[in-house]
Amino acid sequence: MNLLILAALPSELDGARAPAGARVIYTGLGKVKSATAATEAILENRPDLVVNYGSAGRVRGGIDGLVEIAQVLQRDMTTEPIAPRGVTPFSPDPPVYFSGFGTALCGTGDSFVTTGDPWLAEKGVDVVDMELFAIAHVCARFAIPWRAFKFVTDDANADAAEHWEENVANGEALFWAELAWIVAEAKQS
Repeated sequence: MNLLILAALPSELDGARAPAGARVIYTGLGKVKSATAATEAILENRPDLVVNYGSAGRVRGGIDGLVEIAQVLQRDMTTEPIAPRGVTPFSPDPPVYFSGFGTALCGTGDSFVTTGDPWLAEKGVDVVDMELFAIAHVCARFAIPWRAFKFVTDDANADAAEHWEENVANGEALFWAELAWIVAEAKQS
């Protein structure tokens, strides 16, 4: 399996631990950088699967540790009254992308969430990040399947930055264990 792993920062994931046949690319923070890096990496590597790993802030209680993302939306596309929040106006692209795996809903935006947002609760968002929607969008454009795993580092509140720094590296071992299972499952298929 030709596997491409995208992570925003080396502090989130040590690429030297990647299994044979996998390549780790660091995208940088935010939707523009991650879309650019994902496009370049897909064109260069032609992967069978893209896996995004990163940190996330918890929006909904009961979410903890490493979560697999089932769907992702844009939390910061706000163009009302032209289009509802989360929808890119004048675009045929979907407002939500589905991985086909996991159970969590991720809201992606170009901001570090430090306060509550009733819209996130209304939409049922479990965690927030800054890259996944762009990565899923690029994967859809190139018809490449994707999966995403987020490690909950903070509560997306006033203490989020401090807690993120304390916890950003704590999910890496959990991710590598999950990835080993995915690779072993793919070999059996």
